[in-house]
Amino acid sequence: MPTFTIDPENNITVFASSKHIEGKGEGTETFSSVEELAALASKWPGARLVEIWNSLPGVEPVERFTSRQVAITRIWKAIQHLQPGGGAHRRRVVAKQGSAKKKAGRNALPAVRENSKTARVIALLRKSMGASLKTIMRATGWQAHSVRGFVSGQLGRKMGLRVRSFRREGERVYLIKD
Repeated sequence: MPTFTIDPENNITVFASSKHIEGKGEGTETFSSVEELAALASKWPGARLVEIWNSLPGVEPVERFTSRQVAITRIWKAIQHLQPGGGAHRRRVVAKQGSAKKKAGRNALPAVRENSKTARVIALLRKSMGASLKTIMRATGWQAHSVRGFVSGQLGRKMGLRVRSFRREGERVYLIKD
């Protein structure tokens, strides 16, 4: 039966059995069933469950769970397919990772598919004169409200780009400041 350990930094490690667990560090806890995970998680703040979930590979990040039981069930299911293989006695499942946005910094261009609408809009906004709302609408086929929402939400908040907005000759113009 696989046994899991979780340390204070939320690194989860899976072992083939409890016999294979090497020296546990201070604050490292062990569990082998969803019930044991639930018992451990009853002492944790809800934010830790969210942090554990969001650090699991291949899951959709969440801001919060509807209940502690939902969080425990989802985490347990997510770590089940990461059991150690035949000869391996130990396999790292989750390592806490910092936000990619924080690591990349605001000036780094986020990964964008080539020739996508996002890439086209970014290219237009990086021009020295920027791009008018109407120019962006023509390039993407979007309505004005969609362009404004995209600039604010996707480029500004999600991608962390600094987009300057101003009026030139009565027209709204957007410009990415480097």
